[in-house]
Amino acid sequence: MSQITASEQSTHRGDDVPRDADFSAPRQPRQRARRRTLLVRGAQLGLVVLWLVLWDLTARYQWVTPVLAKSPKQSWDYLVEAVENGELWSNAQATMIAVVIAWVLASAVGVVAGITLGLLPTLERILAPFLDAANAMPRIALAPFFIVAFGIGVQAKVALASTLVFFIVLSASRAGVRSADPEWLRLSAVLGAKKHHLFWKVMLPVATPAIIASLRLGLIYALLGVVGSELIAAQNGLGQLIAKYSSLFRLEAVYAILLLLAVIAVVLNQVMAVVERRLLRWQPPADH
Repeated sequence: MSQITASEQSTHRGDDVPRDADFSAPRQPRQRARRRTLLVRGAQLGLVVLWLVLWDLTARYQWVTPVLAKSPKQSWDYLVEAVENGELWSNAQATMIAVVIAWVLASAVGVVAGITLGLLPTLERILAPFLDAANAMPRIALAPFFIVAFGIGVQAKVALASTLVFFIVLSASRAGVRSADPEWLRLSAVLGAKKHHLFWKVMLPVATPAIIASLRLGLIYALLGVVGSELIAAQNGLGQLIAKYSSLFRLEAVYAILLLLAVIAVVLNQVMAVVERRLLRWQPPADH
């Protein structure tokens, strides 16, 4: 037999990996994603700084009506004062308690109702016109009714916010269940799956992303509904503070509270985004 050369021996041993191979390639997508995230955060910070500068210039040079021309420093001074005397904390707590109650109750009822309608198409056809009519009603017009029915306590705020959240979650849950692939359902049935197996193994996993997305959106709308109810009549809450300081023409306080509500909405949305990613880890990553 002819002798096997050294290079052939190394090939048979499986030493076909070049010595200068780059093992850092798998890390490159992570590095690109990290740089992209830093770029996005930097751009966002730049927009915030630009907006604050424009706000300050508008107040300083009276580019709008003097009553409206309040500077960022004036709003910040109000925030510091309101935190020190406890006004901001107590009213923010009252608002957030109503938001959480409305979101939990309306989400639970909306998920159950949406899944039920998705599983019972005949019942859905019967109720669809009435649900569409109820959803088309402007919620703020119902605020006086809820205030008369429940008073100016937390019940009226929860009732108004729940009407917003309920229809969002209902529509998403119903659409999510109905989006299950008929071929999957038929194949599962042929393989012997029972109805409850089809629901738990096929329909519910398919509907879960839409349901969680609606819960994320519903939390923001719960905040909008509660603040809207407080603007009309309430014992306490951030919306009531806005109404109070608007009547006193203390616009720096109004701006400060509106900014606080914007920060709360951003925080709630980010928290729900983290929860959504954790609950949907089984999904394949989205292509970018």
